[in-house]
Amino acid sequence: MSHPTALIAEDEPLLANALRLALQRTWPELDEPRLAANGIEALDMALAQLPDVLFLDIKMPGRSGLDVARELAEEWPAARPFPLIVFVTAYDNHALEAFERAAVDYLLKPVNDARLATTVQRLRSLLEQRAGTSQDEHLERALSQLRKLAAPDDDARPAARLDIIRAAVGNQVRLIPVGDVLYFEATDKYVNVVTAEGEALIRTSLRELIPQLDAQQFWQVHRGTVVQVRHVQAAVRDDAGKISLILRNRPEKLAVSRLFAHLFKQM
Repeated sequence: MSHPTALIAEDEPLLANALRLALQRTWPELDEPRLAANGIEALDMALAQLPDVLFLDIKMPGRSGLDVARELAEEWPAARPFPLIVFVTAYDNHALEAFERAAVDYLLKPVNDARLATTVQRLRSLLEQRAGTSQDEHLERALSQLRKLAAPDDDARPAARLDIIRAAVGNQVRLIPVGDVLYFEATDKYVNVVTAEGEALIRTSLRELIPQLDAQQFWQVHRGTVVQVRHVQAAVRDDAGKISLILRNRPEKLAVSRLFAHLFKQM
């Protein structure tokens, strides 16, 4: 039987090496973990090496640990079991509550051997259980955990909803009723606001925008896309199992990521 493999994503070299050495002490049968210095490198290395376990620092340059996990959920090959994920974080009550709510394992910096040994025991058990479950079941469990982590707290949503979008179109500022928006699409520095009449840009990130929208009307369907559901005509699944949305009054189709595919299961 091959030894389990792991990838450590941590932008502080001393902490990364300390965790690597601690894993060698507490989990001798684990292959020596590879190290990624930032979120972008972690994403590339994980997709190239397909490790069994990921230790992801929450705050990293390029991509956060949570962003890496979400993107991996979309890009991970179907023929390979999705990795077990352990988030590594500095002490933060809010983050720890989120991890516990999602039943995701986490480690606090600096990592000590006693706490790590508990995590290793849990990982060993999960890897054994994974051998007896289908890849679909394992992936759905991981996706369920990530959805809980991604879900905004109800208390974080402002009482007042956004009614009007002030968006740039050339040298004009258009006032767009939120009800007219078909979908929002993130670009590098802006969010594109798409209506039946055209498109406009706003200087707001999708992460800042989502809490201001009615969650019953606006569904996030991809890391960079939020759609108003009453403008969706149909959800279509292709031969590979990927879902895309057909909109009313627009020719393009919107891709739905694995993380949000459950929203379009038949009732």
